Amino acid sequence: MKNIKTYIPNTITCLNLLCGALACVAAFNTGMTMAGISGLHWAFILIGAASVFDFCDGLSARALKAYSPMGKELDSLSDLVSFGLAPSFLVLNTMLSQGDHVWMSFLSLVIAVAGALRLAKFNIDTRQTTSFIGLPIPANAIFWIGTLGWVEQHGYPGDWVMAVLIAAMSFLMVSEVRMYSLKFAGLGFRENARRYIMLLAALTFVLTSGIAGLAWAIIFYIISSLLGKRTDPESAE
Repeated sequence: MKNIKTYIPNTITCLNLLCGALACVAAFNTGMTMAGISGLHWAFILIGAASVFDFCDGLSARALKAYSPMGKELDSLSDLVSFGLAPSFLVLNTMLSQGDHVWMSFLSLVIAVAGALRLAKFNIDTRQTTSFIGLPIPANAIFWIGTLGWVEQHGYPGDWVMAVLIAAMSFLMVSEVRMYSLKFAGLGFRENARRYIMLLAALTFVLTSGIAGLAWAIIFYIISSLLGKRTDPESAE
């Protein structure tokens, strides 16, 4: 019988998947209110919770030395639901309810397709042991939470603007653009300078712009990756 600790990382990964599945449900009920919170904001919260579980499953696997091929595959499947499909459905329903061209709404499903390609590529690409090649799929989800938060605050920008954003983020996920890992290698400033700057920038954006600041934070991450050096401590998505 396996030691119970070997089941802990996969259990946490399943919580990621559960949050992602619930976020998909909330994405189709954005107008509903539960406990005083709208369905849209529940989707945001659930995707955020999924990202916490996504971080914790890897952390627990390393701490417990409970790695497994099944865990790797389960993690990717869970990430696709939580960070690919859930934001794709959120964008779909936003465009259906506020856009002028129904057919353009279904372009949002490209987000999920690009996310699947991104994860499949990550699983077999040995070049991504010290940094990322392409936008990590959790960053994609955070961007869309921020973007839809901006839409809620300022109004719908139009189908064509949304289509351009969908194309840009989908391209970045499957691109060869190298991006630094956001996971800290110790607590020293020198080896984590960009990460500390990124955290400070994200905090500033959120404090000044609310949920919409998350989109600006991801844009800052992309730009700083393009401008920064191409070496980072080892990480995994």
